[in-house]
Amino acid sequence: MNRTSPTMLGPAETVKIFQHQSKLKNFAAGDTIYQEDQPGDVMYGILDGEVELFVNQKRIATLKAGDVFGIRALVYEDGLRDSTAIAKTDCTLAYLDRQRFYFTVQETPMFALNVMRSYSERLRYLKQMI
Repeated sequence: MNRTSPTMLGPAETVKIFQHQSKLKNFAAGDTIYQEDQPGDVMYGILDGEVELFVNQKRIATLKAGDVFGIRALVYEDGLRDSTAIAKTDCTLAYLDRQRFYFTVQETPMFALNVMRSYSERLRYLKQMI
């Protein structure tokens, strides 16, 4: 595998490469990353640690390094979060704003495919819970 090509990297690593900001965001276990129904302006890729997602105060997923989340706020005009994200462990996150997200999707189509795959797997898991 060619590690220098963003098209061959996982979604979180691609987020890190294409993020405009040079800093990463660090959260301690228990920190709220964002809250459901609040406006959001970035998506996240987990570089290290775990994040739990909650809807209506019910845990719906535990995400690990390599996963991405928070994309809804970038692809819907209202920019609202559809879940609450809380750091389950200390974690390091890369992030992209809307402009960089669109650029990344355009420049690395495999990133878009991997993001869709991630969300599809999450949806399948939620369907099994019902």
